[in-house]
Amino acid sequence: MLQAGAGLGHKVGVTSTPHILLVEDDREISQLVARYLRGNELRVSVAGDSREMDRLLADSRVDLIVLDLMLPGEDGLSICRRLRAQSTMPILMLTAKSEEIDRIVGLELGADDYLAKPFNPRELLARIRAVLRRGSGGSARDEDGVRRLGFAGFVLDAGLRQLLNPDGAQVALTAAEFDLLHAMCLRPGRVLSRDQLLDLTQGRAPGPFERSIDVLVSRIRQKIERDSRNPEMIKTIRSGGYVFTPEVSRA
Repeated sequence: MLQAGAGLGHKVGVTSTPHILLVEDDREISQLVARYLRGNELRVSVAGDSREMDRLLADSRVDLIVLDLMLPGEDGLSICRRLRAQSTMPILMLTAKSEEIDRIVGLELGADDYLAKPFNPRELLARIRAVLRRGSGGSARDEDGVRRLGFAGFVLDAGLRQLLNPDGAQVALTAAEFDLLHAMCLRPGRVLSRDQLLDLTQGRAPGPFERSIDVLVSRIRQKIERDSRNPEMIKTIRSGGYVFTPEVSRA
C-alpha cells in the first residue's frame, strides 16, 4: 500500500543512471512506484517473485534492490539471506508496518535499510538515494581528509570503501556496515548514542522502535571481534550507546 499523494554488487558510476530492481508482487504498487522512480531519473525493473528477480539479476546490472518481504514462493527474508551470501549489493526492505520482528530479522540478515508500508514514494526515493550514496562513498568521507585508518591490525580505506583484516584479506561489509564502522573509527573513545550514529550514517531521525543501529553493531562485531559475545572493540554503554575502544591511527 502507498499513502495517498504520495551483475551483482556493481557500484553506481558517477555518470550512470542507477538501476533499481523492485521485487513486489502487488502489481498496482509496483506500477505506481516504478512510474514515480522513473520520473526521478532512475532506471527501474520490476519482478513479481524470486524467479523473475533471479532472471533480471542474471541479465543486467542492478545497483539496488527494493525487496518486499511478503512474496509468493520464496519470501523476502529467504531472498535477503541468499543475496547477502553472494553479494554486498544494497537491499532496501519493504515491510508491513506492524511486523517489527521482520524488520529486525531482515536487518540481521544484511539488509541496508527498511521502509514500512504504507509509505510515501518520496520517502522511498529519499531512502534509495541515501543508500546509493553510501554505496558509492557519498557518506563515508573522512572528515579530516585521511583515507586510510588503522585499528587493532585492521585497515579501513574510505576511498576504496573496504576493510582489510590483520592478514590483509578483505572483510565483506555492506554499505551500512562500512559507514557505521567508519563513523566509529573517526570518533574513538567517544560514547555515541544510537540517535547520533543513525544521523551520522543515514542522515535521518530514529523511528519509535528503531533497532537498525543495534543490528548493524551486532553484524560488525561478528566480523571484527575475536568473540562477538564478549566484544572488546565496540563496547555497549548502558543507557548511552556505544564506544569504539581501539586506538585509531592513520594507515
